[in-house]
Amino acid sequence: MKVYQSNEIKNISLLGSSGSGKTTLIEAMLYESGIIKRRGTVEGQNTVSDYFPVEHEYGYSVFSTVTHVEWNGKKLNIIDCPGSDDFIGGVITSLNVTDTAIILLNTPYGVEVGTQNHLRYTERFSKPVIFVANQLDHEKADFDQLLEQLKELYGGKVVQIQFPLNTGAGFNAVIDVLKMKMYRWKPEGGAPEELEIPDEYKDKADDLHNKLVESAAEHDEELMEKYFEQGSLTEDEMRFGIRKGLIHRDMFPVFCVCSGRDMGVRRLMEFLGNVVPYVQDLPKPVTKDGTEVAPDATKPTSLFVFKTSIEPHIGEVSYFKVMSGKVHEGDDLVNISRGTKERINQIFSVAGSLRDKVEELVAGDIGATVKLKETRTGNTLNAKGCEYEFPSISYPDPKFRRAIKAKNEADSEKLSEILTRMHEEDPTWIIEMSKELKQTIVYGQGEFHLRTLKWRIENNDKVMIDYIEPKIPYRETITKSARADYRHKKQSGGAGQFGEVHLIIEPYFEGMPTPDLYKFNGQEFKISVRDKQEIPLDWGGKLVFINSIVGGAIDARFLPAILKGILDKIEQGPLTGSYARDVRVIVYDGKMHPVDSNEISFRLAGRNAFSAAFKQASPKLLEPIYDVEVLAPSDRLGDVMSDLQGRRAIIMGMHSEKGFEKLTAKVPLKELSSYSTTLSSLTGGRASFTMKFASYELVPMDVQDKLLKEYEATHQEKE
Repeated sequence: MKVYQSNEIKNISLLGSSGSGKTTLIEAMLYESGIIKRRGTVEGQNTVSDYFPVEHEYGYSVFSTVTHVEWNGKKLNIIDCPGSDDFIGGVITSLNVTDTAIILLNTPYGVEVGTQNHLRYTERFSKPVIFVANQLDHEKADFDQLLEQLKELYGGKVVQIQFPLNTGAGFNAVIDVLKMKMYRWKPEGGAPEELEIPDEYKDKADDLHNKLVESAAEHDEELMEKYFEQGSLTEDEMRFGIRKGLIHRDMFPVFCVCSGRDMGVRRLMEFLGNVVPYVQDLPKPVTKDGTEVAPDATKPTSLFVFKTSIEPHIGEVSYFKVMSGKVHEGDDLVNISRGTKERINQIFSVAGSLRDKVEELVAGDIGATVKLKETRTGNTLNAKGCEYEFPSISYPDPKFRRAIKAKNEADSEKLSEILTRMHEEDPTWIIEMSKELKQTIVYGQGEFHLRTLKWRIENNDKVMIDYIEPKIPYRETITKSARADYRHKKQSGGAGQFGEVHLIIEPYFEGMPTPDLYKFNGQEFKISVRDKQEIPLDWGGKLVFINSIVGGAIDARFLPAILKGILDKIEQGPLTGSYARDVRVIVYDGKMHPVDSNEISFRLAGRNAFSAAFKQASPKLLEPIYDVEVLAPSDRLGDVMSDLQGRRAIIMGMHSEKGFEKLTAKVPLKELSSYSTTLSSLTGGRASFTMKFASYELVPMDVQDKLLKEYEATHQEKE
């Protein structure tokens, strides 16, 4: 395979909703470029892109697939991304290492929620976008309606390059207003006939051509001057103007294809090779320390590993982008992220399940290698002396969680190793070994996401697992002040144990003053602050510890032991055994013995005094509340709102956004257990949502009473 230079390489993400035909389009591109001799089908489970067993099992893309085609002297690296929102991690990964996005549209269904989600990410990453209307041979295909939807989203930025002569079963021709030609295909597709535009379409084509010329000219002063002088532009000048419009996201060209019948694919690839930006045309990637790195083959070698995959019959495959310099077989590089050395034994240019061995890749290119020892997703590999380190990719917060355990206890350690490896492959699978909940929690983007994980563990690794409803990380706090004392005394021959602690506890909030007088049962307790410690708790909130000992009732050396005793108990609140938070403790008196007092005595006295006071201070449960944002079709808004209100949600706002309704709400985590599944069912898969931790709030009394009864019943069973 030829070594392509930076100015011959285009990196492209292929995005679109599930069912839009991305995998089929990739097959047609690979076939047209000669990489494969026969086009596979999703139904036949023989496509180059969806080649993992789990993808064959479920019939949809699970992983982003790196492919490439060679076309007219250019190398087009195209990453085929999953359409389901559950696998959004593949989209985000792809957009981090590519320069342009194709949004494939399922014409019969128009602009879907998945399309909207992908479009938002292209906005976030400032990527040029090309719209491609697919499945124009479907009986319900309505190209004009699709175009109207796109214009509602982006107005005059949506510019037609092509329009179909007809849609439905008879689709076989488009008019290209950049080339000003008609392309017509035989039933088997492939290379089209290039014809003159029929008279009945000439006026429409001329009008769209003039709009395209005008739009291309707007993005360059010289082109604008030529356009005013001559009234037109050459094809090359139009390409130049369109490229500039793409770079600034001021133009969104629209193409027409029927990928299943290989119609329009060649012309699309020609446009990709001739017009879309090169790697050096777009903003330079930036390292962790803010250094811009140009894709320059003459600079030191630096690779960014953006994806790791365990692949059938091969093992671990590391996919990388050459950020700078060149990489060769046999290069010794330094993993600057981990401080280890790696040798690049083999380099591949990848087309899904197919791999071409190459000796060199240059800046801007994408490739793969195998059997790296210490390198993980998000690591940077550099030539000796190069200090570039690129930031890891940031992913959305998870939306679905389950506790996971091996059916056979003997497989627990093996399961832990598998989960660690799975997170390397897909960083949106997040694994937490929760000391608090005493469960292993797996987080993902949705039920399908975790179902896929289960299938792979059970079918590939042969470990049977169970998903369990995860416990909720409640917090306990107090709602009023209370006083308690405790004497720890133990005598059993020789030195004994003695420690007595008197303390006051009260609810704490940031910035609250410390009173100098408390009253309990008509008795006054004067406070004089000797020392104050604010201890941020790992699980949120604070413990404030105040020493108010006067007259040497307790020696200062025993105060740290009292604090340790309180910290012991704050990890296990009296209501449900949950972590406690936001408590102020004032130790104001006590007693000690000249011989028998020691640290363990005061640690036990402090712990028991705190526990007794906590129970008297009207303890309450706090529950985690999440900010939830739902994007739903307007005809399902009522159902979505009713469902949220049934989940104890507080609706915070609602407004229309590009054809959909956006709801924002605050919802308890306990009520979000299977929300992604319910939302999909309510809206026919047309809605999406995000959730992010907001705060801890008091649990309503009826809910608290129910939780306390459940906790007591569970503990009685154990006893």
